[in-house]
Amino acid sequence: MPIVKYRLHGARPAPQPIQLAIPGWGGAPQPRADGSHEQPWHCTPFSESARYGVEVPYPFDEELRVTKSAQGVELDADWGEPPDDLMWPPFRSFGDDYYSYQISLDLEVPAGWAIRTEPHPRYFTDASNTTPLAVPALIRSEWWPMMFFCIFKVPPPGVTHVFRKGEPFLSIIALPADPDLDLQPMTEEEAATRELSARRLAASRDGLAEGSRWLSSTDTIFDGTYRHLFRAVKARDQGR
Repeated sequence: MPIVKYRLHGARPAPQPIQLAIPGWGGAPQPRADGSHEQPWHCTPFSESARYGVEVPYPFDEELRVTKSAQGVELDADWGEPPDDLMWPPFRSFGDDYYSYQISLDLEVPAGWAIRTEPHPRYFTDASNTTPLAVPALIRSEWWPMMFFCIFKVPPPGVTHVFRKGEPFLSIIALPADPDLDLQPMTEEEAATRELSARRLAASRDGLAEGSRWLSSTDTIFDGTYRHLFRAVKARDQGR
């Protein structure tokens, strides 16, 4: 993986590895057991994806509430007197349906890599629908040494997005600057091999899931097949 370097302007907290908050936006600490309500952290693909990047916490004491009215974007916060060294207020409307935030963060990745901003994963687990929605953007920071600003989508009428001090609002990942994908259909032989592997996995699922099957409070059946295979493959790869 590449080294990601950062610099900050003003009294802003540094980006940090994403922590799956339990209890919190990652769910409640309910066990994988009959009668439990399913939680985001129960899903290995989600929890892996959620922890993949780094997060940026909201730095200000002033709470910001974002709504949309007939007049457009409403950014409600008591910002007080502007600091001498920062654009103030740091949030501004950006057209009718978006707003910007001067994040005052610069990230540098090696040649061939880029930075991509993403919605923070807690957006997808928030039943209150108050988590801000960051718009994805790809920054080629190898030759763009500027401080970032981020764009967010305004919530629909009747919904309020809220920024609170210390709460993460943005996820950032490093990835190859160019996708360079060569998308091809499988050959008949390749497809047959995958299908055979899938059938073998299905036939052995009861054994692989032994001791991990449970029924949630919504009568949904869960088991640990994927989780067990993931751990086994990870252990195998680390032992090489």
